[in-house]
This record gives sequence, C-alpha cells and structure tokens, in this order.
Amino acid sequence: MKKNLRHAGGGSRSKQSPCPWGVFSRVNVRFLIYSLAFLLISLQASAQNISISGIVTGDDGLSVPGVNVTVKGTTTGITTDANGKYVLSAPGDATLVFSFIGYTNQEVQVNNRTTINIKMSSNTTTLNEVVVVGYGTQQKKDLTGAVSVVKTKDIQKRQATTIAEAMQGLASGIKVRGGGQPGSEAQIQVRGLKNFSNTNPLYVIDGMITTANRDFNPNDVESIQILKDASAAAIYGSRAANGVVIITTKKGRQGPMKVEFSGKSSFQTIPRYDLAETDEFARLNFMAYDNANVQHQDLDLNNNTDWQDVTYRTGNIQDYNMNFSGGSESGNYFVSAGYFGNKGTVISTDFDRLSLRVNTQGRKGIFTIGENLAISRAKTNEMSGNPIIDVIRLLPTIPVYDPANPGGYGYGNEAKARTFATNPVAIADLEDRINENTRIRGNLFAELQFLPWLKYRLNLGLDNSNDHYKYFRKEGNWTLNQAYDPAIANENRAESINGLVENTLTFNKTFGKHVINAVAGQSYQRINYAQIWGTKRNILFNPSIGQYYDVLDQGNEPQTGGFRWREDLISYFGRVEYSFNDKYLFNAVFRSDGSSKFGPNYKFGHFPSFSGAWRISKEDFFKVDWINDLKLRASYGTLGSNNINQYEYLAFINTFSTAAFGTGQTTQTGATQVQLANPDLRWETLQQQNYGFDATILDNKLTISAEYFISKTKDVLIAYPLLLSTGNDGGNPRVNGVSLNNRGFEISANYRNDSNPLKYGVGFNLTTLNNKVTDLGYNKNKTYVGNTVTEEGQPIGMWYVLQTDGLFQSQSDVDNYKNAEGKTIQPNAKPGDIRFKDNNGDGQITNDDKVVVGSPWADYEIGLNFNASYKGFEFSMDWFGSFGAKVFNGPRSVIERFDDNSNYPAGIQPWTPENPNTTTPRAYYGSTLNSRGDTDRWLENGSFARMKYIGLTYNLPTEWTKKIGFERAQITISGQNLITITKYTGLDPEFSNGSIFEKGYDFGAFPNLKTYSVGLNFGF
Repeated sequence: MKKNLRHAGGGSRSKQSPCPWGVFSRVNVRFLIYSLAFLLISLQASAQNISISGIVTGDDGLSVPGVNVTVKGTTTGITTDANGKYVLSAPGDATLVFSFIGYTNQEVQVNNRTTINIKMSSNTTTLNEVVVVGYGTQQKKDLTGAVSVVKTKDIQKRQATTIAEAMQGLASGIKVRGGGQPGSEAQIQVRGLKNFSNTNPLYVIDGMITTANRDFNPNDVESIQILKDASAAAIYGSRAANGVVIITTKKGRQGPMKVEFSGKSSFQTIPRYDLAETDEFARLNFMAYDNANVQHQDLDLNNNTDWQDVTYRTGNIQDYNMNFSGGSESGNYFVSAGYFGNKGTVISTDFDRLSLRVNTQGRKGIFTIGENLAISRAKTNEMSGNPIIDVIRLLPTIPVYDPANPGGYGYGNEAKARTFATNPVAIADLEDRINENTRIRGNLFAELQFLPWLKYRLNLGLDNSNDHYKYFRKEGNWTLNQAYDPAIANENRAESINGLVENTLTFNKTFGKHVINAVAGQSYQRINYAQIWGTKRNILFNPSIGQYYDVLDQGNEPQTGGFRWREDLISYFGRVEYSFNDKYLFNAVFRSDGSSKFGPNYKFGHFPSFSGAWRISKEDFFKVDWINDLKLRASYGTLGSNNINQYEYLAFINTFSTAAFGTGQTTQTGATQVQLANPDLRWETLQQQNYGFDATILDNKLTISAEYFISKTKDVLIAYPLLLSTGNDGGNPRVNGVSLNNRGFEISANYRNDSNPLKYGVGFNLTTLNNKVTDLGYNKNKTYVGNTVTEEGQPIGMWYVLQTDGLFQSQSDVDNYKNAEGKTIQPNAKPGDIRFKDNNGDGQITNDDKVVVGSPWADYEIGLNFNASYKGFEFSMDWFGSFGAKVFNGPRSVIERFDDNSNYPAGIQPWTPENPNTTTPRAYYGSTLNSRGDTDRWLENGSFARMKYIGLTYNLPTEWTKKIGFERAQITISGQNLITITKYTGLDPEFSNGSIFEKGYDFGAFPNLKTYSVGLNFGF
C-alpha cells in the first residue's frame, strides 16, 4: 500500500498526526465561547459559601465512614472519614446529599447552618443507588430506559479472565458464552443477534470508548451498567446497536491511605470423553472392516495410548492484586497493581497479564482535573490445532513418539493406522505461537463548575495497543502424509492508536417540583492502525545447544508485507431529562454520527430516542400499602451500526498483476479491480421499543423489574456472495441487504432480608428471545450454510437436515420400505442401516428430503443467585440455565461414524444380528451410508443448568486481625462449573463458536473448566 493513501473521507493522508486533538481545537473554542455567553446572560448569582461540618451515623448509632456528601447539582463533595466526620464548603442555601451503599439517600437543606449531623437509615432496595447512563448519572429509581446493574462483588468473586465471562447469569437480557482456554475472550450478546457482524457490545471505561478484553483487570472495577434499549444507549449512537457496557473503575476516598490485597489460587480440570482402549477399539474397527469386506489394518496392539492423558493436564491460575487509595477534601488517588497467570489444561498453553492502574482527581474551587490510566502487559502461548477433536480422532494403537517419522512423533501410517488426526504433543512442540500485547489506555478530564447547575467537561482519551505475534515452526511432522516444511520463523507487529476528544456541557437545576437535567456534547474519535510482518524459511539449527536461531536475520526466502488504515467518527449529541414531582419522568436523546466508513453521500446517521415513566405509586389514588414503589416505563428509539471494514465503499485494486505484450512478450505491470465497489453503503439502523415496570414491595425487601422489547434492524450490512466467474476474486462486496426482528421478555427479581442475624438474599432473572429474518434482500428468500437454512419469517440458522427413522432390523424391512407408488426407497440398505424419511415421496433419499427440524436458539435462559451471611460466615451460589435449543454434536459425529479411522466411545454397541436393540447403526468402514453429517442423528437437546459458582467466606474476628496489623481479613474457598445438569452428550453444552448461521454447532469448542479456588483478602 502506498504511503500517501487516501483515507475514507477523501484527501491526502500525508502529514497527518495520529492524535486527533488538534484537529478539533476550533470545536473546543466554540464550546467555550457558548459557555461564557450562557454565563453572561444568566441572572443566577452564586450564594456566599460557608463551612459545614458534622458526623454521619447509622441506625445503630455508630459512625459510618465512606459516606458521599455532595452539594446537590454540583460536583462538590467529599466522603466521611474513619470516624464518620466531614467538613465541606457550600452556599448557605444549598442542599446536601448523603449517599452510601446499603443506606437510603438523604437530602438536607443547609439553611445557613454550620453543623449538620445525619443519621442514615439502612435499606434493602437498590432503587436509590446511582448508576452511570452515559455522559452522566441517574438514580436507579429515575431510570426510564432498560438498564441492568451488575454487582461488582458478584463479578470479582468469580475466577475469570474477562469481565464478560464473569457476568453470565447476573443480568437479564445478556447472553454470555465463554471457554476455558487461557486468554480466551467470551462472546456476549445483549438482547439477541441484531446483525451479521457478531460484534460484542460497546465498552465505555471511565469515559473512554474502548474494549474490556483479556488485557483489562476485572479487579479494578467499581461499577458495571449495561444499557440494553435504544433510549438508554442512544447517547452513544452508532456503536450502541449491540448494547453498551459502562464500566467505572475504583477511585480513592477521603481519609488516610488504605491498603488492600487480594490473592486467589486455583486449579482447573478439563472434562474428558470415555474412549475405547486398544482391545475394544480393535474389536470395533475389525467389525467395521469386515462389514465392508475390507482387509484389516495391521494395528499395533502393543500400544494403548490415552491421548487425553498425554494432551491434558491440571491447569492452575494465580491471581494477585494490591491497591493503595486515599485522599483529602481537595483530591483523591487510587493505585493498583495486579498479576494474573493461567497455566492451561492443554500442554504448552498459558496466559500471563501484568496490570497497573493509577486514578487521581484534584479539586480547586470551580475547577476539577483528573485522569484514569491503565497499563497492561499480556502474553499468550496460544494453542495449535484443535486438541479437543484430535484426542478423539487418534487411535490408541498409535504411540506418542515414533523415531521413524520426521521429528520423532507418532501419527500413524498407511498400513497400521490410517488416520489424518494431528498428534497434539507433536504440534505443541513443533509449533510455537506467542502473542504479546502492551496496552496503555485512559483519559484525562477537566471540569469547570461555572454555576451550581452548569458544568463544562473536557475529556481526552487515548488507547494505544502494541501487538507482537511470533510464530516458529520446527522441522518435523505431526500428521500422516504431511508435506515437508523447513524451519520457519514469522513475526507480526501491529500498533493501534485510538484517540478521543469530547466536550460536554451539563445543566442540572430544580424549579420547585420540576427537575431538568440536560447534557449537550461533541465527540471526535480517530483510530490509526498499522501492521508489518516478515517471514524467513530454513532457519538454522545449532546442534551444540539443541536450539534454532529463531530470529528473522537467519534463514532465506524472505517475505514481507504490511498495511495500514484509519477511521474517523465525529458525533454531536444531546439529552434532556425532565421530572415533575418525582412522578412523571421524560427523557429525550439525539445523536448524529459521521463515519469515514461510508461513501460521501451517506456518512452521517441520525439516531433519536424518547422514553417516559410514570411513578404511579406516588399518585393520591394509589393506596396499596405493601407496594413501596411502582413505576411504569416505555421507550422508543433508533441506534446505528457501522461494523464493516474501513474502505469497503471503495474499489479494491490488485497492483501485482502482470501481462505479456507484443512479439517479444514483454512483461508489463498493471492493476486490476478485484472487488466490486458499493459507494451507496449506508448506516445499519436498529429501531427498538421497550415497555417495562419497576416495583419494590414488602417493605423494600423485594424488587422486581420486567421488560418487553421489540427491535427491528434494517439495512443490515452483509458481504453479498457473488460468483467468482464474474471476476469477483477479491472478496464479496458489502451491501445493505437484510432486515431482522427480535422480540423478547425479561424479568428480574431480588429479595433481601437483613432483619435477622441470618441475613440472606435471592436473585432471579429470566430472558426469552425470538429472532427472525424479515427480508434477505435482493429477491432472496433462503440462505443455506452447512446444515442450516435461513429463510424469511424464520430465525437465523435453523437446522435443515435429513430425518432418521430408526434402523432396518431385517431384509424385509428394507424391501417393504416403499413410497406411495411402491418404489423401494433404500434398495441398497442392509439390516442395521439407518432408515431415512422420504419426505417428498419421490422414492429416493436426496437433499430434497431435508426439512427444518429444530432451532439452535434457546427458548429462555435463567439466572439464579443466592447469598447468606451469619456472624463471620458468608455463603453464595449462582446458577445459570439455558433451555430449548437444539444443538449439533460435532465431536460425536466423529467418534460414532465408523466409516473412517477415529477412536470410538467406550461401551458403544453397534447393531449386529445378535444385538439388534440399539440406536447405533452397524459399523461399516469406507462408506458414509450410516455416518453422513447432514442428518438429525447428531442433533441433541442443548438444554442445561449449571452451578456457575459456589463459595464460602470466613471473615476473621476483628480481635484477631488487629493483632497482626490488619483492619480486616477474610478467607474464601470456592468452585466454578462443578455441577452441570444436561442431556447433551458432548463435553460442554455451554459452547460457543464464531459462526452467525451455525450458532448451535459444536465444532469441538474448548469447554468450560471445573475450577477450585482458595482466596485471601485483607486490608489495613
């Protein structure tokens, strides 16, 4: 690619700075001028500040440290010290707000008083907690959109690599599928599949639009909110179509420095198949050869290799974190460091992460400045091949090592063991795949509190990621008939620079019974990405030390390459929240996004949303004593998506083409368009309706939220398949061509009883989802992928296969199986073979007999959470369940097929005349007669219920901890994925894959692991 590339917005890219901040300096000046003008015309005068002090106590009369004391409508505030004391400066006519987790918020008029002591009442409801909703906060009781709050304590008690993996079952409307591979990242869907991009939700961490993948330390999290509907997420516009996960990291509080440490040590085991050993394998293999009238293999019966034993091991995780925090009235700080190390359950796999975070904030008068900075260093030793499949395909008669083979590893041969499985021990030794990442991300923010009700904020964000991928291949083979490759070294280096500039102006004022909150802002984000790579072959080996020179200055046949791209997004947004008498709530949001990914005529998309709520429990006519709070909600809004590559509206040109001309056949270079351009690419849009209610009942002990939503995605961006004969050999062009619908129901309920010495809580959430395709575009009505069909009016990826109808038990069964015209349907079948349904009645079994037999999508998913505490003990348990999906057991289709040389399940009973009472057809080698993969034989019930977590914590008595200098200390023992209730016969019904159309296909996915942990936490 030439250096002077034209970027998506047109114009030259030379001399462009990777940092976008200078580009929009004029926007910052304009916002500042508007703010000052607003000040000049304001008639509001600031009251004279006075010094206010006091003590905050709880129901028991004891002081409460850490209570947030803020001046309403401003960012001015502090937290109470270890003795519950506070001192702050505020206008004499101000209102102070006292808030703390577990207590009911209180608002107190100052009325020129200099001493205000407060007694806070504990509560069992979360309606008064403050949640982050994007460019601002709200009390949960005032929400008009669909927002789920995930408790940080529930996240951090689990042993997980990523935030997404730890959220499973903790919130309604959230589908999470993870895996136990070191460094693996979970897939997460918010309210179903809305497009074909398979993209995770947008993550916003401390105001920085970024990701929360494996290089992010979950222990740094203070709060998590998930914005699920359009009204809640529309403030983020184009990138919010898949939902928004807002993460706020921990901050320091006023008081002396606190030190906290948490350490957790875990070991992990991987589930295994029960496979045949040599004697049983040989008997079944000979049976399959005999039935096919084929000469037996010369199996080496002296070997009895357990490939699972040599490939798998006990994994372990070490997770250690320490943080330091504190502050004063003028500022605070939080510093944390963490180490996460995971030795995988597959040999030669591991993941390590070092992380450092520094969050600080300072205040002086009307000015506040702060930063949130995170630095991480992650290294993954990645898995080669797919050992989940290879350990079941390899024969027990093959030895692990065989000096007769290149490299010295066993993998069979044509005479003794004809299989093309990969030896996992060999590939783990002969291939090294190391992925290293260094990441610096964070934001610097400054605020000016012009007036108690008017604030300006500048937010500058930066996310810089440097990746270094190293691949080294030693000489040697790991599978039968493998072509020779010399020693190869490959290195790939990439850098991503993600810059963000945001200006926001916030208005917050109360007029009697009227409360108005408003925010207006502008955002600009630029991402620059560049990658280079190089490869050398025939790397030299040093026999004296037994190692290769695995650097790129060795070897020969050099190859190099690289590319770069840039994308820009500029946005303008605003939100108005109005409340009358705390009964009638209204919210309106508008955002306009301009993306460089689209053509000149379609760069901007506009995304409005509206929502409202009625707190009916505050009406005079509402006289239901056992209902403490009841609010009805409704919303409608639009969101957008630009999840495509950077330059897909432009033609793809191949500049490496050559042609010979003239009598001398002189070679000339040229350029060829290899992919069609679509300059009319436009925004994918999601329209969503949401109807719900929130209620607290039984003296605030029980909270219930329910939602019903309808979403429609139009102009879905897809790569439309074109025949290669059209000259389209550069990839399918992107078009707007599909419409999707999702609708579903969500309910969550939480009960908490703290009135007895035995305190306990129960949480429950349920999600139902129904998706369907309403338009495939371009006059298409069906799309076939593998064993699935997607057609208009039906969900994506329905199972489309042949139906089986038992086994033929005799020759007369075969002869009598005829269609209406008397034609024998399977004349070549034998007793013990599978009988297929002739659904079209033409007297033969063909693809025309395939029918839709089930859905890969669950009817509903549930989460169940229980916790209890008594004196110094705490107990918690989380369950997650998914019900109604039909899934394809890929590994089973490998080990029960009999037509090739793979291992078999232990105890399997193929049909024989002496054993007709079985569902397994006769063993037959070399024919797919009974083993074809496009039948319902391999479809199974994918429903499951799993205990995701169980843990017991003991808080050491204070008199013990003080003797060793600790303020508190606790010990925890826990387990994850210990119990799974399912009829699925594969390793794990909770598998995931990257296919949009085959979501229910278990390709041999890495399973979730059983994890046993011991943890220690203390602070001083």
